[in-house]
This record gives sequence, C-alpha cells and structure tokens, in this order.
Amino acid sequence: QVQLVESGGGLVQPGGSLRLSCAASGIIFAWHDWGWCRQAPGKERELVATISSQTGIANYSDSVKGRFTISRDNVQNTVYLQMNSLQPEDTAVYYCKATFLNSYWGQGTQVTVSS
Repeated sequence: QVQLVESGGGLVQPGGSLRLSCAASGIIFAWHDWGWCRQAPGKERELVATISSQTGIANYSDSVKGRFTISRDNVQNTVYLQMNSLQPEDTAVYYCKATFLNSYWGQGTQVTVSS
C-alpha cells in the first residue's frame, strides 16, 4: 500500500522558514518524479516544485522561485521542501506528489504565514 506522509507544517511569521518532509512507503522511491503542490482556500491546486527522478533537476513556479528548494533522499525515501522568506500568500495546504506510472498524493500539511 502506497503511503505519502507529509509533516513540518505550522504557523510561521512573515519572513520565516519551514521545512516540509514527505516520507514515502510502498513504492520504489527512486523511480518516481516528485513534486510539491499547494492549495489555498478558494483557489486551485498549484504545482510549486518538482524534481526529476532521472536527472535530479528541480523546477519551480514563478511564485516560489528563489525562495523554495525541493530535495530528495533516496536512502530515507523522503522528499523535502525548504521554504524561506515565507509570505502570507504562501498560506495553503501543501501536498507531496509522486509520479511514475501512476500518481500518488499525500494527505497534506497546513502552512500558515501570519503575524
């Protein structure tokens, strides 16, 4: 059974940092492309960061480029999202996504940026 479990969300002040983790089980971690998406209330889900399984190359949406960093640990079967210089508009539920032949999603972790 595939499980993706996100953690690391919480409340942070503007300008602060958080690191999200997504621990995977039940899949061959290294075969999958990984991504982080977010969904704010009343908005569509937005893909903010991806990392390729083959090249390790990361891509980011314009809204987070230069502030967020996606990384993966093929030994720990975990993908991370380091988020710096957080702003209120980053407030959302963050989901990790694994894609190979199928796509799998975690349950999400809430990130709230507020003073």
